[in-house]
Amino acid sequence: MSWWWPFQQKQTLAESGVLRGMTDYHSHLLFGVDDGVQTTEESLEILRLYEQLGIREVWFTPHIMEDIPNTTAGLRSRFEQFQKNYTGNIRLHLAAEYMLDNLFKERLAHRDLLPLGTEGNHLLVETSYFNPPVGLYNMLERIKAVGYYPVLAHPERYVYMHKSDYYQLQEGKVKFQLNFPSLYGQYGKEVQKKAHWLLQSGMYNYTGLDVHRLQTFINLLKSNLQLNNGARISCKKILT
Repeated sequence: MSWWWPFQQKQTLAESGVLRGMTDYHSHLLFGVDDGVQTTEESLEILRLYEQLGIREVWFTPHIMEDIPNTTAGLRSRFEQFQKNYTGNIRLHLAAEYMLDNLFKERLAHRDLLPLGTEGNHLLVETSYFNPPVGLYNMLERIKAVGYYPVLAHPERYVYMHKSDYYQLQEGKVKFQLNFPSLYGQYGKEVQKKAHWLLQSGMYNYTGLDVHRLQTFINLLKSNLQLNNGARISCKKILT
């Protein structure tokens, strides 16, 4: 799928219609389980805005890490509880965002996982923004060895990664998930620059909004993106 903005006129994200038909593969809308949304009401309000924007599917991907040791059973129970309160038209799914740490190694060994994607064979993973975990590539190979495709969350945000790292990861069949707010500079200019390069290089496979708070999302919707004349962002199929 491809899209482009009017080049002479700035347009907010909400006005652009670019999110219509989107599947959000990365969100923190499951209330009260991590650093994301804390109440059912806030989750429901964000989903109401999602519906207005035309977003069709959302994956809840709460953190699982040593500092936030959510259990698979606990997250499933909370997700089922939330579904009883949601009466909208968006299709909701549950997965998780796994920090590549010792807790993840334990969960992987026991196949105690919440995979991403309808086929149940992708895992959304992340690392520290500043330093890779010891044995990063070995860990990614272990994920593939047991039958999963690793999907690296927001690769544009890792300050330790450079172009050669992205090429190496892509050659190793690691998939990339764009944080859409990166394109709007929400995480700073360097992240924005990386995101545009990765996008224009065709390296992204999935996209997500990574929403944690209602007000932050509202601010994002008011943001605008103006490209140079003739510029075009080609996203292939990552929105759908």
